[in-house]
Amino acid sequence: MKGSGLLERIVAARRARLDELKAVYPLERLRETAAGDGSRGRFLHSLVAGASGGLQVIAELKRASPSAGRLRDAFAPRELAAELARAGAAALSVLTEPDFFQGEDCFLARARAGAPDLPLLRKDFLVDPWQIWESRRLGADAVLLIAAVLTDGELSMLLGNTAEAGLDALVEVKDDEELHRALDAGADIIGVNARDLDDFSVDLARAERLIPRIPEDRVRVAESGVTGPADLARLREAGFDAALVGTALMRAARPGETLAAWLEAAGKGGGR
Repeated sequence: MKGSGLLERIVAARRARLDELKAVYPLERLRETAAGDGSRGRFLHSLVAGASGGLQVIAELKRASPSAGRLRDAFAPRELAAELARAGAAALSVLTEPDFFQGEDCFLARARAGAPDLPLLRKDFLVDPWQIWESRRLGADAVLLIAAVLTDGELSMLLGNTAEAGLDALVEVKDDEELHRALDAGADIIGVNARDLDDFSVDLARAERLIPRIPEDRVRVAESGVTGPADLARLREAGFDAALVGTALMRAARPGETLAAWLEAAGKGGGR
Protein backbone atom coordinates (compact mmCIF):
# COMPACT_ATOMS: atom_id res chain seq x y z
CA MET A 1 0.00 0.00 0.00
CA LYS A 2 1.42 3.37 -1.05
CA GLY A 3 -0.91 5.67 0.86
CA SER A 4 0.09 7.31 4.13
CA GLY A 5 -1.29 9.60 6.80
CA LEU A 6 -5.06 9.90 6.86
CA LEU A 7 -5.61 7.45 4.02
CA GLU A 8 -3.59 4.82 5.83
CA ARG A 9 -5.60 5.33 9.02
CA ILE A 10 -8.90 5.01 7.17
CA VAL A 11 -7.82 1.75 5.53
CA ALA A 12 -6.46 0.37 8.80
CA ALA A 13 -9.78 1.06 10.51
CA ARG A 14 -11.67 -0.60 7.65
CA ARG A 15 -9.48 -3.70 7.84
CA ALA A 16 -10.08 -3.97 11.59
CA ARG A 17 -13.86 -3.85 11.08
CA LEU A 18 -13.57 -6.32 8.23
CA ASP A 19 -11.84 -8.91 10.41
CA GLU A 20 -14.79 -8.79 12.82
CA LEU A 21 -17.38 -9.10 10.04
CA LYS A 22 -15.64 -12.01 8.31
CA ALA A 23 -15.52 -13.94 11.58
CA VAL A 24 -19.29 -13.67 11.93
CA TYR A 25 -20.29 -13.94 8.26
CA PRO A 26 -17.89 -16.12 6.20
CA LEU A 27 -17.26 -15.35 2.54
CA GLU A 28 -18.89 -18.55 1.27
CA ARG A 29 -22.12 -17.74 3.05
CA LEU A 30 -22.00 -14.16 1.81
CA ARG A 31 -21.55 -15.30 -1.79
CA GLU A 32 -24.59 -17.56 -1.45
CA THR A 33 -26.79 -14.72 -0.21
CA ALA A 34 -25.58 -12.50 -3.07
CA ALA A 35 -26.29 -15.06 -5.80
CA GLY A 36 -27.79 -13.92 -9.08
CA ASP A 37 -26.82 -12.31 -12.36
CA GLY A 38 -25.95 -8.86 -11.02
CA SER A 39 -26.13 -5.62 -12.99
CA ARG A 40 -22.69 -5.47 -14.63
CA GLY A 41 -22.57 -2.74 -17.26
CA ARG A 42 -25.43 -0.67 -15.84
CA PHE A 43 -23.16 1.87 -14.14
CA LEU A 44 -20.71 2.00 -17.06
CA HIS A 45 -23.43 2.55 -19.63
CA SER A 46 -25.00 5.34 -17.59
CA LEU A 47 -21.77 7.32 -17.93
CA VAL A 48 -21.51 7.06 -21.71
CA ALA A 49 -25.16 7.07 -22.74
CA GLY A 50 -25.29 10.84 -22.90
CA ALA A 51 -21.68 11.53 -23.85
CA SER A 52 -22.73 13.33 -27.05
CA GLY A 53 -24.84 15.70 -25.01
CA GLY A 54 -22.21 16.62 -22.44
CA LEU A 55 -20.59 15.53 -19.23
CA GLN A 56 -22.50 13.05 -17.08
CA VAL A 57 -22.66 13.66 -13.32
CA ILE A 58 -22.35 11.04 -10.60
CA ALA A 59 -23.95 12.77 -7.63
CA GLU A 60 -22.56 11.67 -4.29
CA LEU A 61 -24.52 11.13 -1.09
CA LYS A 62 -22.25 11.61 1.91
CA ARG A 63 -22.99 12.86 5.38
CA ALA A 64 -19.47 14.00 6.31
CA SER A 65 -15.83 13.97 5.27
CA PRO A 66 -12.55 14.10 7.21
CA SER A 67 -11.60 17.42 5.62
CA ALA A 68 -14.96 19.22 5.85
CA GLY A 69 -16.66 17.57 8.82
CA ARG A 70 -20.45 17.18 8.88
CA LEU A 71 -21.85 18.37 5.54
CA ARG A 72 -25.55 18.38 6.33
CA ASP A 73 -27.51 17.87 9.52
CA ALA A 74 -30.63 16.72 7.70
CA PHE A 75 -29.17 13.77 5.78
CA ALA A 76 -31.95 11.70 4.20
CA PRO A 77 -30.52 9.40 1.48
CA ARG A 78 -33.91 8.45 0.01
CA GLU A 79 -35.10 12.02 -0.42
CA LEU A 80 -31.70 13.23 -1.63
CA ALA A 81 -31.48 10.41 -4.17
CA ALA A 82 -34.91 11.21 -5.57
CA GLU A 83 -34.09 14.91 -5.76
CA LEU A 84 -30.78 14.35 -7.57
CA ALA A 85 -32.32 11.83 -9.97
CA ARG A 86 -34.97 14.37 -10.98
CA ALA A 87 -32.22 16.97 -11.47
CA GLY A 88 -30.41 14.88 -14.07
CA ALA A 89 -27.78 12.81 -12.26
CA ALA A 90 -26.63 9.84 -14.36
CA ALA A 91 -25.72 7.75 -11.31
CA LEU A 92 -25.36 8.06 -7.56
CA SER A 93 -22.31 7.46 -5.39
CA VAL A 94 -23.14 6.41 -1.84
CA LEU A 95 -20.57 6.76 0.95
CA THR A 96 -20.77 3.84 3.37
CA GLU A 97 -17.50 4.21 5.34
CA PRO A 98 -18.52 4.70 9.00
CA ASP A 99 -15.52 5.95 10.96
CA PHE A 100 -14.37 8.96 8.97
CA PHE A 101 -17.33 9.73 6.67
CA GLN A 102 -20.23 8.79 8.99
CA GLY A 103 -21.56 6.44 6.34
CA GLU A 104 -23.83 3.43 6.83
CA ASP A 105 -24.48 0.37 4.70
CA CYS A 106 -28.22 1.04 4.84
CA PHE A 107 -27.72 4.24 2.85
CA LEU A 108 -27.51 2.12 -0.31
CA ALA A 109 -30.98 0.64 0.15
CA ARG A 110 -32.41 4.04 1.02
CA ALA A 111 -30.86 5.61 -2.08
CA ARG A 112 -32.25 2.76 -4.18
CA ALA A 113 -35.73 3.41 -2.80
CA GLY A 114 -35.47 7.06 -3.77
CA ALA A 115 -33.97 6.55 -7.22
CA PRO A 116 -34.74 3.01 -8.41
CA ASP A 117 -33.75 3.75 -12.00
CA LEU A 118 -30.25 5.09 -11.29
CA PRO A 119 -27.19 2.84 -10.87
CA LEU A 120 -25.50 3.03 -7.48
CA LEU A 121 -21.77 3.16 -6.82
CA ARG A 122 -20.71 2.01 -3.37
CA LYS A 123 -17.94 4.40 -2.35
CA ASP A 124 -15.84 2.93 0.41
CA PHE A 125 -12.33 1.64 1.06
CA LEU A 126 -12.45 -1.88 -0.33
CA VAL A 127 -9.46 -4.15 0.19
CA ASP A 128 -10.90 -7.68 0.31
CA PRO A 129 -13.16 -9.87 -1.87
CA TRP A 130 -15.56 -10.11 1.09
CA GLN A 131 -16.39 -6.44 0.62
CA ILE A 132 -17.09 -6.93 -3.09
CA TRP A 133 -19.71 -9.58 -2.38
CA GLU A 134 -21.06 -7.51 0.50
CA SER A 135 -21.52 -4.65 -1.95
CA ARG A 136 -23.50 -6.94 -4.23
CA ARG A 137 -25.69 -8.07 -1.32
CA LEU A 138 -26.28 -4.43 -0.31
CA GLY A 139 -27.61 -3.63 -3.78
CA ALA A 140 -24.72 -1.73 -5.37
CA ASP A 141 -24.25 -1.75 -9.15
CA ALA A 142 -20.59 -0.73 -8.93
CA VAL A 143 -17.77 -0.35 -6.43
CA LEU A 144 -14.83 2.01 -6.00
CA LEU A 145 -11.34 0.51 -5.99
CA ILE A 146 -8.53 2.87 -4.96
CA ALA A 147 -5.23 1.96 -6.62
CA ALA A 148 -3.23 3.76 -3.93
CA VAL A 149 -4.26 1.28 -1.22
CA LEU A 150 -3.97 -1.91 -3.28
CA THR A 151 -1.04 -3.93 -4.58
CA ASP A 152 -1.06 -5.07 -8.19
CA GLY A 153 -2.17 -8.53 -7.08
CA GLU A 154 -4.95 -7.17 -4.88
CA LEU A 155 -6.24 -4.88 -7.63
CA SER A 156 -6.39 -7.72 -10.16
CA MET A 157 -8.02 -10.04 -7.64
CA LEU A 158 -10.67 -7.50 -6.67
CA LEU A 159 -11.44 -6.69 -10.31
CA GLY A 160 -11.90 -10.40 -10.92
CA ASN A 161 -14.27 -10.70 -7.99
CA THR A 162 -16.14 -7.61 -9.15
CA ALA A 163 -16.74 -9.17 -12.56
CA GLU A 164 -17.76 -12.47 -10.98
CA ALA A 165 -20.21 -10.68 -8.70
CA GLY A 166 -21.78 -8.93 -11.69
CA LEU A 167 -20.66 -5.42 -10.72
CA ASP A 168 -18.77 -2.61 -12.43
CA ALA A 169 -15.63 -1.12 -10.88
CA LEU A 170 -14.48 2.49 -10.88
CA VAL A 171 -10.70 2.33 -10.38
CA GLU A 172 -9.35 5.52 -8.84
CA VAL A 173 -5.85 6.77 -9.71
CA LYS A 174 -3.91 9.93 -9.04
CA ASP A 175 -0.74 9.67 -11.16
CA ASP A 176 0.91 7.93 -14.11
CA GLU A 177 2.12 4.97 -12.09
CA GLU A 178 -1.33 4.18 -10.70
CA LEU A 179 -2.90 4.69 -14.13
CA HIS A 180 -0.54 2.14 -15.69
CA ARG A 181 -1.33 -0.31 -12.90
CA ALA A 182 -5.08 0.15 -13.38
CA LEU A 183 -4.83 -0.34 -17.14
CA ASP A 184 -2.63 -3.41 -16.75
CA ALA A 185 -5.21 -4.87 -14.36
CA GLY A 186 -7.92 -4.42 -16.99
CA ALA A 187 -9.92 -1.51 -15.55
CA ASP A 188 -12.72 -0.30 -17.85
CA ILE A 189 -13.66 2.80 -15.83
CA ILE A 190 -10.82 5.07 -14.71
CA GLY A 191 -11.38 7.78 -12.11
CA VAL A 192 -8.81 10.54 -11.63
CA ASN A 193 -9.04 12.07 -8.18
CA ALA A 194 -8.25 15.78 -8.06
CA ARG A 195 -8.05 15.46 -4.26
CA ASP A 196 -4.84 14.24 -2.63
CA LEU A 197 -6.08 11.68 -0.10
CA ASP A 198 -3.05 12.23 2.13
CA ASP A 199 -3.46 15.98 2.72
CA PHE A 200 -6.91 16.47 1.07
CA SER A 201 -5.73 19.36 -1.10
CA VAL A 202 -7.63 19.73 -4.41
CA ASP A 203 -6.29 20.56 -7.86
CA LEU A 204 -8.39 20.00 -11.02
CA ALA A 205 -5.22 20.37 -13.07
CA ARG A 206 -4.18 16.96 -11.72
CA ALA A 207 -7.07 15.40 -13.61
CA GLU A 208 -6.39 17.43 -16.73
CA ARG A 209 -2.74 16.36 -16.81
CA LEU A 210 -3.59 12.68 -16.65
CA ILE A 211 -6.49 12.39 -19.09
CA PRO A 212 -4.39 12.39 -22.30
CA ARG A 213 -2.81 9.16 -21.04
CA ILE A 214 -6.14 7.37 -20.57
CA PRO A 215 -7.13 5.35 -23.68
CA GLU A 216 -10.28 6.58 -25.39
CA ASP A 217 -11.87 3.14 -25.11
CA ARG A 218 -12.04 3.53 -21.32
CA VAL A 219 -14.68 5.52 -19.47
CA ARG A 220 -12.96 8.55 -17.92
CA VAL A 221 -14.30 10.01 -14.68
CA ALA A 222 -13.08 13.13 -12.86
CA GLU A 223 -13.42 12.89 -9.09
CA SER A 224 -13.55 15.71 -6.52
CA GLY A 225 -13.00 19.44 -6.75
CA VAL A 226 -16.14 20.43 -8.72
CA THR A 227 -17.65 23.58 -7.25
CA GLY A 228 -19.83 24.87 -10.06
CA PRO A 229 -20.81 24.71 -13.75
CA ALA A 230 -17.53 26.22 -14.90
CA ASP A 231 -15.69 23.22 -13.47
CA LEU A 232 -18.07 20.82 -15.23
CA ALA A 233 -17.49 22.61 -18.53
CA ARG A 234 -13.72 22.58 -17.95
CA LEU A 235 -13.70 18.82 -17.35
CA ARG A 236 -15.93 18.18 -20.35
CA GLU A 237 -13.55 20.18 -22.54
CA ALA A 238 -10.62 18.20 -21.16
CA GLY A 239 -12.26 15.00 -22.42
CA PHE A 240 -13.89 13.43 -19.36
CA ASP A 241 -17.06 11.40 -19.79
CA ALA A 242 -18.32 12.03 -16.26
CA ALA A 243 -17.60 13.87 -13.03
CA LEU A 244 -18.26 12.73 -9.49
CA VAL A 245 -19.60 15.61 -7.40
CA GLY A 246 -20.16 15.35 -3.67
CA THR A 247 -19.24 18.03 -1.15
CA ALA A 248 -20.60 21.03 -3.06
CA LEU A 249 -23.97 19.34 -3.61
CA MET A 250 -24.26 18.09 -0.04
CA ARG A 251 -23.58 21.59 1.27
CA ALA A 252 -26.28 23.11 -0.94
CA ALA A 253 -29.62 23.89 0.69
CA ARG A 254 -31.39 22.20 -2.25
CA PRO A 255 -28.93 19.82 -3.96
CA GLY A 256 -31.31 18.94 -6.78
CA GLU A 257 -31.93 22.54 -7.76
CA THR A 258 -28.20 23.21 -7.58
CA LEU A 259 -27.34 20.27 -9.83
CA ALA A 260 -30.04 21.13 -12.36
CA ALA A 261 -28.79 24.72 -12.56
CA TRP A 262 -25.19 23.57 -12.98
CA LEU A 263 -26.06 21.16 -15.78
CA GLU A 264 -28.03 23.81 -17.62
CA ALA A 265 -25.27 26.40 -17.26
CA ALA A 266 -22.50 23.95 -18.21
CA GLY A 267 -24.43 23.05 -21.34
CA LYS A 268 -24.56 26.72 -22.29
CA GLY A 269 -20.81 27.26 -21.99
CA GLY A 270 -19.87 26.65 -18.38
CA GLY A 271 -21.53 29.53 -16.53
CA ARG A 272 -18.55 31.81 -17.15
